[in-house]
Amino acid sequence: MKHRIIVYRHQLFKYSEPFIVAQAQSCSKFTPIYVGRKAIDSCPDAAEVITLGEKDFLSLARHVFLRDPTPFLKRGLKNKKPVLLHAHFGVEGVYALPLAQELDIPLITTFHGFDVTTSTKHLLLAGKISWLNYALFRHELAKFGNLFLCVSNYLRNRLINMGFPKDRTITHYIGVDLTEIYPNFRREESNLILHVARLVEKKGTEYLLEAFRKIVANSKKYTLMIVGDGPLKKKLENKVLSYGLQDYVIFLGSLSHNKVLALMQNAAVLVQPSITAGSGDTEGLGIVFLEAAASGIPVIGTQHGGIPEAVIDNVTGFLVPERSVDAIAEKLVILLKDKLLRMKMGCAGRKMVEERFDIRRQSEILESIYKSLL
Repeated sequence: MKHRIIVYRHQLFKYSEPFIVAQAQSCSKFTPIYVGRKAIDSCPDAAEVITLGEKDFLSLARHVFLRDPTPFLKRGLKNKKPVLLHAHFGVEGVYALPLAQELDIPLITTFHGFDVTTSTKHLLLAGKISWLNYALFRHELAKFGNLFLCVSNYLRNRLINMGFPKDRTITHYIGVDLTEIYPNFRREESNLILHVARLVEKKGTEYLLEAFRKIVANSKKYTLMIVGDGPLKKKLENKVLSYGLQDYVIFLGSLSHNKVLALMQNAAVLVQPSITAGSGDTEGLGIVFLEAAASGIPVIGTQHGGIPEAVIDNVTGFLVPERSVDAIAEKLVILLKDKLLRMKMGCAGRKMVEERFDIRRQSEILESIYKSLL
């Protein structure tokens, strides 16, 4: 019989986080129970889900302000006899700690990026109770959490420097599901440039727009599609209008994971020019780089955070300095004009993902980690 584990995230099944479900569902020896405050989108078929719901104001307030695990315990979580709790993001780890202690089971926390790189000052002043509690209580997580997984070596080094124990902090790449992503090496000539990101400062979308402006000045045949939503959307739309790019830039909003993968099948290149935000927020790795590589398209990223662990410069794509509009435009021109180079880099990207980021193999490693704590 499979052991049950808790997969914990405050907002479950977000469009921008398919990797959490992909990892949990790819485990063959453990069955996930998804636990969180609310579900943003539909859950996997036949999955067990326990949420507080938005209408249970008292339970929600007790949990948000006091990190009280009681509301979840009252929903019969203890009766399901979970053997381990896996929290995604450091903020969730701080909230999951009292729950794991109440259930007397080990706690694993995966750190993804902002939860390591955002400055303490910003966490305290952001106006979010969960972030405030994270800043105040993450020393408890470092002391009592059983294991800390980081999605890149870059994040692991940063987390250790924050005071997390080196012997309990390891790098574990989540990977991507290669049975869902097929490379399209025979794609027709493509004029599509793709950008998939939440529209926040860290993603560097404004620098891509400036670079694309240079591209369109020399050729009107290219289209930039932007997938994602966020607080900067209106500002970016206004920038597109001011540049006169409204006929060449399409904002698609948030799309399902399958629709994003379908777009990758037809794109010439993925561009993700991430930057270090004013808050310190930095890219942990970037699953979208791996999905693009698995789809057989080259990528342009920045020499930033954990991105160099997902993009091999001059092999699977190009890495450019942060905020360098000229460098983004230069590499775009090179790739858009050279179909053979795109195919060569796409093939190299697919091979890299098969060798290092296959989620089936990575989940087997994760299950061995789970077993070591039982």
